Amino acid sequence: MSARLLLSSLAGVAVLGGGAVAAFALVGTADAAPARPTVDEAEATSVVLGVPGEAFTFTTTVTDDSGVRSVRVLPWPENSKLDPTADEMEFAETATCEATSATTSVCTYTAPIDAGRDAATMPTGVWNTAVLVTAEDGDTTFSADATTFDVTR
Repeated sequence: MSARLLLSSLAGVAVLGGGAVAAFALVGTADAAPARPTVDEAEATSVVLGVPGEAFTFTTTVTDDSGVRSVRVLPWPENSKLDPTADEMEFAETATCEATSATTSVCTYTAPIDAGRDAATMPTGVWNTAVLVTAEDGDTTFSADATTFDVTR
């Protein structure tokens, strides 16, 4: 093998090797970027108005690589044409969260339903549940319709 060919081959290997190192560095950087919180599961109980002791309960499992700081919940009637936003969730109720690991929490929100007053004023039909999850690192995830439930009389 000639010296010129050997030097060309070595130069090519060095360039390719450098490119591979740069590619691995970029992939490592992308993997290191913090992920936004996720709503893994969400469910809500249906409500029958006028029943003494009735309550609305929403439960969700949420995950974030930094842990979960809070979950805010806003039930709203689907036929109301409301369109909740993440900014409006500042005034929503806060769920109680219990960590099941360093990155996952199960959060529950329960609201009693007044058999007299609520039965007279709450619209029946399909309701949505808006959710704002805030992670310990400050990242947020918003869903205007994390789950649905029925309100009947």
